Amino acid sequence: MVTTSGNPVGIVAEFDSPASLLHAAESLRDAGYRRFDCHSPFPIHGMDRAMGLRRSPLGWIVGMCALFGASGGLLLQWWTSAVDYPFVISGKPFFSYQAFVPVTFGLGVLLGAVAAVIGMLALSRLPMLHHPVFHSDRFARFSDEGFFVSIESSDKRFDSTETRSLIESVGGRNIETIAD
Repeated sequence: MVTTSGNPVGIVAEFDSPASLLHAAESLRDAGYRRFDCHSPFPIHGMDRAMGLRRSPLGWIVGMCALFGASGGLLLQWWTSAVDYPFVISGKPFFSYQAFVPVTFGLGVLLGAVAAVIGMLALSRLPMLHHPVFHSDRFARFSDEGFFVSIESSDKRFDSTETRSLIESVGGRNIETIAD
């Protein structure tokens, strides 16, 4: 059990296996914790459900922006060729939508891609260049062979002693309080 001095910003605990990490995530979710994360060297099937995570709204954001881009492109082309400067070319109608498909599609894809990048960064709270959990020496192992859970002190249910005892009861070891 390691404790660092200073204002606590969270707790990090190590687990033996993916199954024990999954069980710890379910226990934390059932206890009412919301601001915690599980760290593993590989994806663990069912972890999102165990943590109680909802589906990401990113698909809706990208879809709405792509639709806005496509309709904006079509509206701009309609306005310029049928309203602002109507000019008959080779007997075609003012609004010849077949010629507008490439630009409409291109603007839909462009705005959808921009929304995907900006939305992903915003929903992930990035760029976060440094997180206090990186102060833990043992946490550096998570990308090779470790299974860790980190609970932030900003969680409403966070109490240093209660959280520590909950993590110990579900099999956490090398529990460390991280301070800023």
